[in-house]
Amino acid sequence: MVDHVLVTGGAGYIGSHACKALARAGYVPVTFDNLSTGWRDAVRFGPLEEGDLMDRARLDQVFARWKPVAVMHFAALSLVGDAMRDPATYWRQNVTGALNLIEAALAAECRDFVFSSTCATYGDQDGVLLDEDSVQRPLNAYGKSKLAIEQMLGDFGASHGLNSVIFRYFNVAGADLEAEIGEFHRPETHLIPLILDAIDGRRPALTVFGTDYPTRDGTCVRDYVHVSDLIDAHVAGLGWLREGRGSRVFCLGTGQGFTVREVIEQAKLVTGRDVPVTYGPRRAGDAVSLVCGSERAARELGWKPARSNLAAMIEDAWRWHQGPGYSA
Repeated sequence: MVDHVLVTGGAGYIGSHACKALARAGYVPVTFDNLSTGWRDAVRFGPLEEGDLMDRARLDQVFARWKPVAVMHFAALSLVGDAMRDPATYWRQNVTGALNLIEAALAAECRDFVFSSTCATYGDQDGVLLDEDSVQRPLNAYGKSKLAIEQMLGDFGASHGLNSVIFRYFNVAGADLEAEIGEFHRPETHLIPLILDAIDGRRPALTVFGTDYPTRDGTCVRDYVHVSDLIDAHVAGLGWLREGRGSRVFCLGTGQGFTVREVIEQAKLVTGRDVPVTYGPRRAGDAVSLVCGSERAARELGWKPARSNLAAMIEDAWRWHQGPGYSA
């Protein structure tokens, strides 16, 4: 009998890559998505169940139908600017949605839970290599809602035996090596696809928000992880839970940060094209620098990122960007 895994947000960028990897690992990924930001065409590796995390009855139906052995939870609102302007929606959707999901899983006796968290729970800690024990002090409702879900998982672990693997990471980039699926959001807010859109003429220019940060060139610093490497860790985390090894938190990063300007320059080298750029003020809620390590993931999960270097991530994203599956 084939085991099913419920993947919330499985029609989105990271979730669809997770579904492909799960299918290759011998699972049947069941996508649960309201398609507000995900894409029906990205659901290619298992069944789609349309629904919203705010609808507990719908969740109960899906758990009863598929009887998943585990949950991978990616679905969330994640735009920092929106979180600053409308924190209520982030608290309501992210936290209440996660609570509904956890309670539905427990009601169905599904006790293995992989959670996509974020290094945004750490806030602004410039010059620090973040790890699992770093102090968490998020700057906005997005990071705070993710931290609340982490704490919720701990509470349900203590009270109901829910086992969770939590992954904290920041910028995910690149695309499926076969260019079957890739990064596409509406609206697009992620740096690398924005750069590629500007290069391609799909938008007039890239806007760089803030050039006066205390960094080596005045722009924000972020750690980037290839989406395929990231999903390898998630599948390993599922294996960790299925082996009964209990709850654990893992950071996923390269330990090396790049400024916005450095990413732009690398994109020029990869594509051989110029990047039209305009400059704007800082955005509220943006941290100066976020870089995290992954020693625990390497040691305990055997995680060895293969393509998490800036050139490879942009090359893979550019190949997807130019292919038939991409449309802006």
